[in-house]
Amino acid sequence: MEVYDMLIIGGGCAGLSAGMYAARLNLKTILFAELPGGLITTTHTVENWPGIISTSGPDLGSSLWAHAKASGVLMKSETIKTVEKQGDIFIVKSSRNEYHGKTVVFATGSIHRHLGAPGEEEFKNKGVSYCALCDGAFYKEKVVAIVGGGDSAAKEALFLAQHASKVYVIVRKDILRAEPANHKLVMNQPKIEVLFQEEVAEIFGTESVEGVRLKSGKQLNLQGVFVAIGQIPSTDLAVQIGASLNDKKEILINRHSETSVPGVYACGDCTDTEFKQAITGSAEGVTAAYYGFEYVKGAGGF
Repeated sequence: MEVYDMLIIGGGCAGLSAGMYAARLNLKTILFAELPGGLITTTHTVENWPGIISTSGPDLGSSLWAHAKASGVLMKSETIKTVEKQGDIFIVKSSRNEYHGKTVVFATGSIHRHLGAPGEEEFKNKGVSYCALCDGAFYKEKVVAIVGGGDSAAKEALFLAQHASKVYVIVRKDILRAEPANHKLVMNQPKIEVLFQEEVAEIFGTESVEGVRLKSGKQLNLQGVFVAIGQIPSTDLAVQIGASLNDKKEILINRHSETSVPGVYACGDCTDTEFKQAITGSAEGVTAAYYGFEYVKGAGGF
């Protein structure tokens, strides 16, 4: 039976950083990724990665992937279905294979939160999208809306303004909670109109999106709705192994990226870290790799 030192579930910034560092520590490491590079690959521009003034999300994701692979991490494009522990060994299973390891790192990230408004599911991929970078080019010279009041919504709006003729930003509160630089760019972009204290009541259309009705009674005629209202942590596998979660379903970790289960670590958007950024997730991944190394070493692994 082949036993790995570290099983990493997730191929975003956090997981790839954990993998790269685990390999540098000479841990026999395997990484499982549904989306190579993670959600950062759906981001148009990244300007807060230290040492790189500006890059694209796909470029950053692919460079992290290449770095981890070059370090000696075995990469698998498999979806893990179950995680369990038998004795001192963790067992993870995909629909095709079973793998064994001495430690597990959850870098499972998060998924896009949905509005729950009538018409959202009906028009998904027919005008409703959760990724401006993926779909923005389809809306050249069209009218679109971004729903959300955070920095992600601001960045999505700025990207869409490069293609669309008009971009509404629908903000539930009375403030746009974007980073100051992005806030200024949004407010100074003539194609963007921010609608404060508004919520989507319904997305309507026939074969595709034709507009939205707001709870205030206002109607916007448009062809695309982009939802940017946050993420839901992907922690079902952590629940299987008994890791403790908070009331937001995030995995509880300490400063060592340790969970409540010995030998199990977590990093990135699936954890209870309040400030979630690509760089902080990567740091948590490196931390997980180091303390995973200490765990394996203490168990007589070296």
